[in-house]
Amino acid sequence: MNVVVLHRITDPEKFFSIDAEQVSTGGPPGVQGRQFFPSTDRSSAVCLWEAESVDQLRDYLDPATAGASENTYFEVDAEYAVGLPEAATA
Repeated sequence: MNVVVLHRITDPEKFFSIDAEQVSTGGPPGVQGRQFFPSTDRSSAVCLWEAESVDQLRDYLDPATAGASENTYFEVDAEYAVGLPEAATA
């Protein structure tokens, strides 16, 4: 499934020091970061992920961003979405 994460960045220095590529590819099986869109003022960001469930992604990503952002998660309704990337292959 596709999951969007809205990050309200509370510590920009800490948040942007996190190795985004490692976080996006180093998760548990089935979790992969697909897109990352930070705001120009670095107060927020939006990420698109593939995961088996919202809970699986939350359990992985919340500890990785602890103290740097408050995260909100939601499953994407693929029927109405525009521009979703093709699913990653295993």
